[in-house]
Amino acid sequence: MTYQSDHFKKTISHAKEYGFVFSSSEIYDGLNAIYDYGQNGVMLKNNIREYWWKSMVQLNENIVGLDSAIFMHPTIWKASGHLDAFSDPLIDNKDSNKRYRADVLVEDYVAKIELKIEKEITKASKRFGEQFNQEQFIETNPRIIDYKNKVSLILSRLNKSLEAEDLSDVKSLIEELKIACPESGSRNWTDVKQFNLMFGTKLGASSESSIDLYLRPETAQGIFVNFLNVQKSGRMKLPFGIAQTGKAFRNEIVARQFIFRMREFEQMEMQFFVSPGEQKKWYNKWKETRLSWHLSLGMGQDNYRFHDHEKLAHYADAATDIEFKFPFGFKELEGIHSRTDFDLSKHEEFSGKKLKFFDPEKNKNYTPYVVETSIGLDRMFLAIFSWALKEELIEEGNTRTVLKLPAILAPYKVAVLPLLKKDGLPELARKILEDLKWKYNISYDEKDAVGRRYRRQDALGTPFCITVDHQSLEDKTVTIRDRDTMNQERISFKEISGFLEDKLNIKNWLQKI
Repeated sequence: MTYQSDHFKKTISHAKEYGFVFSSSEIYDGLNAIYDYGQNGVMLKNNIREYWWKSMVQLNENIVGLDSAIFMHPTIWKASGHLDAFSDPLIDNKDSNKRYRADVLVEDYVAKIELKIEKEITKASKRFGEQFNQEQFIETNPRIIDYKNKVSLILSRLNKSLEAEDLSDVKSLIEELKIACPESGSRNWTDVKQFNLMFGTKLGASSESSIDLYLRPETAQGIFVNFLNVQKSGRMKLPFGIAQTGKAFRNEIVARQFIFRMREFEQMEMQFFVSPGEQKKWYNKWKETRLSWHLSLGMGQDNYRFHDHEKLAHYADAATDIEFKFPFGFKELEGIHSRTDFDLSKHEEFSGKKLKFFDPEKNKNYTPYVVETSIGLDRMFLAIFSWALKEELIEEGNTRTVLKLPAILAPYKVAVLPLLKKDGLPELARKILEDLKWKYNISYDEKDAVGRRYRRQDALGTPFCITVDHQSLEDKTVTIRDRDTMNQERISFKEISGFLEDKLNIKNWLQKI
């Protein structure tokens, strides 16, 4: 078993054991690729959403929020192209009867080649030590050059075939690469077909009067159809943005990799409306800004990379993904797209209502262009959670499991622990808790030896533990322990608030952007 697959299994297990993520309807054997967030998971998820919302809406005067409905007029999905073109290439294995996304099978094959490149670099780094020049090695090593050329040829062919809707060539590519079914090892494939991803439902009191609706597959369209409502009521001037978080639904062919790809998920999106001709400038600006937001959480620049799209959607003139190094390799975490004026123009065409912006400086009406930033909240949760989960060697050869979540996102910021359940220590500890709970989520734990309680809080990702002992009764001081370093220091009751403010003030985190 590789480290990556082993770590991913531990991530899933830890998420359940410590109340972060459960299989939905588990007592009824669950639903495939549907998950519930537990008592700690919902706090982490809310904190991620708030961190995004404050950086996007609160800190930008020209970006406002929206909460549009999940049910929308069905013609919206005709205008947006989802009814006709929102599909994935599907392929079945005849021996295992398992269904796969054809493009993902090819991308997984490519990921294995990229893993070989990483292994070559790691081996060379160990061999040459401090003298190792990684950039030069990548550019000159024949094996790596061969691997990179192979990756480029495969992806280029895949993208051209998908763009031309040449599904027979996608199958040919799978066969030529000798890609086998992960389940059966068989290469006995069906033809590739397109599969629409939207969930259908009905609206109405009776079957005769009901109309066909869809669960929204993205949140963006709610922003576009409300463009003029927001612009006029808020007296917004270009450039300005509309941000939204909310649920979206896709009937994924293969929903897998835990909460990475689900059928019910949450998006955090912002559509930034600009004057035609300025979209490239703002596209580059938002690429830089969004990467800075990710880096502000301290998860390491090496875990992120841009992947510019070779195959552009029909409505885009530029597109890139911010990819994160998940336990199963680099995968898309956030998309930044220059969508031109496609969406507003299409809704104007299908609705018959004008969706143009009147520019008083130019004294004319025109359709704004749009730059989109779109991130999956569940994917962000998985990125943070899987990165944060560590196993560390500590004293006397023992190990500890610790969840090194960015402190600003941790479900509980502080655990208050009385050393003993007597001598007035619980009462004093609860007094500290009562004082701090108005500002932070606080955990209180008095069960087991204090060392075991520290381990429990480490596994929950709590950044700081405050221990109340007999000395606290005498001199009004406590021990405060840092989760990451395990260092402990003695501070007075009066210093607690200032200590936490320095570590947990969101301003100190978002100023890094």
